[in-house]
Amino acid sequence: MIEILFEDGEALVVNKPAGLPLDTPRRGGLALADQLDQLRLGFQRPPVPVHRLDTDTSGCLLLARNPKALSRFGRAFEERQVEKSYLAILDGIPQGESGTIALSLAKISSKDKGWRMIVAKKGKPAITHWQLVKVIGARSVIRFRPETGRTHQIRVHALAGLGAPLLGDPVYGAGKGVGRTMLHAESLRVIRPGKEDIVAHAPLPADFIALGISDG
Repeated sequence: MIEILFEDGEALVVNKPAGLPLDTPRRGGLALADQLDQLRLGFQRPPVPVHRLDTDTSGCLLLARNPKALSRFGRAFEERQVEKSYLAILDGIPQGESGTIALSLAKISSKDKGWRMIVAKKGKPAITHWQLVKVIGARSVIRFRPETGRTHQIRVHALAGLGAPLLGDPVYGAGKGVGRTMLHAESLRVIRPGKEDIVAHAPLPADFIALGISDG
């Protein structure tokens, strides 16, 4: 059973494990979609993911328990009423200790490499705030707070904006040394006018701790 970090009548926040895709892969295998029925928890409908996390990314994922909540939360994301914080391990050390990356992103595709996101002036605007948390040898721990929610935003901004890819990233980095792209959605806050905010924190996964990262 997937760990539940927050629950009320209209929302669940779950701690998505690394390696679990949201949708069933073409090649088959387990996905979060297979477990949504178990997450009904007595409600008439299974919950529906409001946003997306890459298969490798662990941590906070918001689910809506009814269509009205899904629509309302979707607007909250569009209107930037959602605060998200991610911890990442970079395969390198950036210059400086904090800053903001504002680089527009676009999707490209090729036969040999498949699809990926690139920095492009005519792409969709993307903004990510970052702060250096810790340096471990030739690697660094960065806290990212994305203002927008573009596909692969943190992964591309780390490489293009900070000069170092996420450790283990097979698309934008070397993809070696660890079992996955080291990105963890550590916290989520959704502002709800007239109601208590949705607030959740996902504890660090074991593979982060094994690399010398501590929670807190």
